[in-house]
Amino acid sequence: MTRILLIKTSSMGDVIHNLPIVADIRSRYPEAELHWLVEESFADIPALHPQVKQVIPVAIRRWRKSLYRPQTWREIRAFRARLAQTDYDFILDTQGLLKSGLLARLAHGKRLGLNASSAREALAARCYDVTFQVDPNAHAVVRYRALTQQAFELAPNLPLDYGISTPNIALHWLPDSRYAVLLHATSRAEKYWPEANWVALGHALQQRGFTAVLPWGSLKEYEYATRLAAAMPQAVVAPRLSLKEAAVMLKKAALVIGVDTGLVHLATAVGTPTIGIYCGSDPSKNGLYAATPICNLGHDGAPPSAAEVLAAADRFLHA
Repeated sequence: MTRILLIKTSSMGDVIHNLPIVADIRSRYPEAELHWLVEESFADIPALHPQVKQVIPVAIRRWRKSLYRPQTWREIRAFRARLAQTDYDFILDTQGLLKSGLLARLAHGKRLGLNASSAREALAARCYDVTFQVDPNAHAVVRYRALTQQAFELAPNLPLDYGISTPNIALHWLPDSRYAVLLHATSRAEKYWPEANWVALGHALQQRGFTAVLPWGSLKEYEYATRLAAAMPQAVVAPRLSLKEAAVMLKKAALVIGVDTGLVHLATAVGTPTIGIYCGSDPSKNGLYAATPICNLGHDGAPPSAAEVLAAADRFLHA
């Protein structure tokens, strides 16, 4: 049996964008056993793919903050021992960073990755046995699939398939009526969409018969979601959700509208019509990318208006 280790550790959006290479690889190796090395906080994402046999969490982000603790070094030794247990036929690193390249060096097998001109950090290319050229300016999904296609000599133009299977989890707090998820939170201030726009959008959706659902991930985001919900008729603030629960919520939604954040890409991956709002980033490289209904609006320094977003929503809702 062919065993392949995939290395894509972070961030959430990048991990989601890497999912289609699983189906791509299995088009040539249908019986392959695929393992995935990923940051512990995103381990639930590859676990949603039924063709990923094993998810191997790594905690580089957490370890960096506690290198002085003996427990950290015990965890690192245990991680290295686990990685050394398996002999892989291939190790594919689509991350292209020095840290991911070094992780590839810890595993046993033929290491495949980006060449120096394609990788985000050129030194990463020295960690691989074979390297490949891809367009560094292409969308992330295109880059990862192009690398995979060359590495495994795959047929061109394979169907795009994120492959996610959402778990059977009951979310009793969800509204009984049709709902739209509004992903208002993001990690960078410049990516935020004005509060007044969210409120206007919530009112307009309610008039169309949709309940606004507002998720959150931190206390600050919870307070913001609560403030938005108070200004929107019948809006629902979600409880704290795991990534698996978030996937179920997004799958059942009639529509998802969100700023540049990981969950907006998860929405596209589960097949829900999704609108991406870009205020401080460029969607050409990391925007929504799927065969299902999607719409990227705005770009760095030029956010869309509430009217533009609502017009896109109406096109989806009346399609």
